[in-house]
Amino acid sequence: MKKEQSSDYQLENQPNEPEESPEAKPSGIVEKLQQLGTTNVPGLSQDANIHCLTIIGQIEGHMQLPPQNKTTKYEHIIPQLVAIEQNPKIEGLLVILNTVGGDVEAGLAISEMIATLSIPSVSIVLGGGHSIGVPIAVSCSYAFIAETATMTIHPIRLTGLVIGVPQSFEYMDKMQERVVRFVTKHSDISEETFKDLMFAKGNLTRDIGTNVIGPDAVKYGLINEVGGVGPAMKKLNEMIAAKKENNKEERLLQ
Repeated sequence: MKKEQSSDYQLENQPNEPEESPEAKPSGIVEKLQQLGTTNVPGLSQDANIHCLTIIGQIEGHMQLPPQNKTTKYEHIIPQLVAIEQNPKIEGLLVILNTVGGDVEAGLAISEMIATLSIPSVSIVLGGGHSIGVPIAVSCSYAFIAETATMTIHPIRLTGLVIGVPQSFEYMDKMQERVVRFVTKHSDISEETFKDLMFAKGNLTRDIGTNVIGPDAVKYGLINEVGGVGPAMKKLNEMIAAKKENNKEERLLQ
């Protein structure tokens, strides 16, 4: 009896494990409010056939940018593009841009991958699609720009150590030619017009180049149409339907 009493005593005096109160964990509504600033976020349906890809802030390449910078990391974008190409349920890509530019090679890598997708793609320039954002905007099958959005076209820049030899300037010139060739190949702007905008003087206060506003980008042939989300989605759905029709005709011919 003594042993039983002692064991009962020990059980009664064991410290209780702390129980997590419901208030300790944030509810789903609070979590959405903290992360997204709203309590109700509409989600995509399970059978959605369009993927939305956002390219915002500065495009981060081989060098990591300071934590206060809002960036788009190319090592995040490239796997997404591969997954989009592999997923048979995704029939179209919507690319939304509001970028100040960034790493030239990273931007060109993203542009080349979007341009070589087998599905239709549509881009929208909202706010700004500056610098290396220009090739990304024109890499899609069809490009829109908001009426108030702008695109800054200027020569490429080098940061860090620059050796004052002719080879350094030749390297910059070759890199610049890669950007010019890509933009002129995937848009209706001529090489001469694009270079005139790139090397224009007096338009930018602290740089050489041109700040092109929405309707002017369409006039130069850089962008296809002025518009926003609604027209872009309509165009993308039309392109998806046209692709399906072409596939049917090809199967019938075979």
